[in-house]
Amino acid sequence: MAILVHRYDSPDRFVAGTVGQPGERTFFLQAREGNRITSVVVEKQQVSVLAEHLDKVLDEVLRRSGPTVDVPPAREKADDVDPLDAPITEEFRVGTMTIAWDAEINKIVIELFSNVDEDEESEDPADEPELSPAAAAALEGVAEVDADEVFVVKISAAYARDFVARAQALVSAGRPPCPFCLQPLDPAGHVCPRANGYRRPLF
Repeated sequence: MAILVHRYDSPDRFVAGTVGQPGERTFFLQAREGNRITSVVVEKQQVSVLAEHLDKVLDEVLRRSGPTVDVPPAREKADDVDPLDAPITEEFRVGTMTIAWDAEINKIVIELFSNVDEDEESEDPADEPELSPAAAAALEGVAEVDADEVFVVKISAAYARDFVARAQALVSAGRPPCPFCLQPLDPAGHVCPRANGYRRPLF
């Protein structure tokens, strides 16, 4: 079966963003190139994992390549803090994510797959595919991916650092934790399990 590929080799923008209020947010990854926009739905944890692995790949590239490759240091604040571009149309929900460094073009390559079926025969860690010295995968233990669609984005190291800073801020901007049980506080009220089901004052 042919796979539908949404490819962005030189996107004008690639960001993580949300729609909805804290506690009811839907997370998206979105790329725009000219008038073309592709948006896919991800879990909050997937955004966090993607950001973490992007940083790790860039740090490894910097360590191995040194000054021959322009890899900026990690950033605390992103330049791009604008909302997602409209219209926001869900193409698919992301299952598997892979990340690699393309040394020929000096760019990060991110692949986001839909409808993932893991290769059940590859359960032994020794069967995992080997990564090149300057590449890493965000998903471990998957030898083959069967998907209906794939979202492929290629971005520079500098843009990847900006993506990471925005993604980390996005993930941490959710509901604040309860000081007693550390579960997210609901704007409508919070029944703390450590209070045996009773609401207790914070102060």
